Amino acid sequence: MLCPKMILIDLDGTLIDSVPDLTYSVDAMLARLGRPPRGEAAVRNWVGNGVERLVQRALLGTLDGEAPAADFALALPIFMEIYAENTSGRSLAYPGVREGLDYLSGAGYPLGCVTNKAAQFTLPLLRDLGLLDYFGLVVSGDTLPEKKPHPAPLLHAAAHFGVAPADALMIGDSVSDVAAARAAGFRIICTSYGYNHGRDIRTANPDAVIDSFTQLRTLIAPAAE
Repeated sequence: MLCPKMILIDLDGTLIDSVPDLTYSVDAMLARLGRPPRGEAAVRNWVGNGVERLVQRALLGTLDGEAPAADFALALPIFMEIYAENTSGRSLAYPGVREGLDYLSGAGYPLGCVTNKAAQFTLPLLRDLGLLDYFGLVVSGDTLPEKKPHPAPLLHAAAHFGVAPADALMIGDSVSDVAAARAAGFRIICTSYGYNHGRDIRTANPDAVIDSFTQLRTLIAPAAE
């Protein structure tokens, strides 16, 4: 069993299914621009790299590429306005998340949340869903100059808690989480149910894959005294 000294946890696709609110905001943005909606299935495949990339993908209708600069400049503030008013009303914590967080906090682990979502959305979402108080640190997508898959957010959190990367664990759902963890020297557990652009996260070779946060008690021992 793993016995790290600190655990960092991703937000979207790991703790919370935020796609319903993101879909509403994407489609409302497109409607205001006179464009057809994309729908939840498409948005679910596009999330995970920050709202800027999501808006690019919504404009293009594809995972990769860059929309015309003028289109993006017009669309992004519309999305930000709509999503600011629709951050948490449709989003839900995944089944088992609260039980898993209760176990980790009760077992004595310092917990941090590290996400690519901007702070103006991250903090209200965590607060509204009753998860904010579990975390001693929240590193959002705009906290630092770099975001995942760059290792900087993970290393920043490790320094905050005074923990060596080799003694740290990341829990996430995507190849960006795996890449950030490997680059930072962390161990990494991934959820099977998250946002990984339609690819099985097992192909990224995390240290373990879970179907529910309730399984963490079988993988992570209580913190060492």
